[in-house]
Amino acid sequence: MSYDDNNIFAKILREEIPCNKIYEDKFILSFYDINPQKKIHALVIPKGKYTDLDDFSLNASPEEMVGLLKGINIVAKKLGISTEVGMGYRALANISEDGGQEVPHLHFHLFGGEKVGKMVE
Repeated sequence: MSYDDNNIFAKILREEIPCNKIYEDKFILSFYDINPQKKIHALVIPKGKYTDLDDFSLNASPEEMVGLLKGINIVAKKLGISTEVGMGYRALANISEDGGQEVPHLHFHLFGGEKVGKMVE
């Protein structure tokens, strides 16, 4: 999967499409999913042009890698679902077509606020 500069997350990063922002810093942007699957359903995306986790792992800088992981934790705390302040959550990244990825920009779904259930059905 190649990076598409016109994917919806690229447009959100360029502020061409609005989002319900939760958190933003130098490395990530987080916002609520427009079609939530659980009580809390947020997205965390890196600001760099990475198609998926494999691309990110191979090409991101160490600072971007740390920024993404710390960003996920910051967002989980803000949402009240991290184990520090809540009962836990699921962080999910779909990779490529067989993994169920629909948007060719790396993104993590954060699900919480209720029991998430089975991992794969």
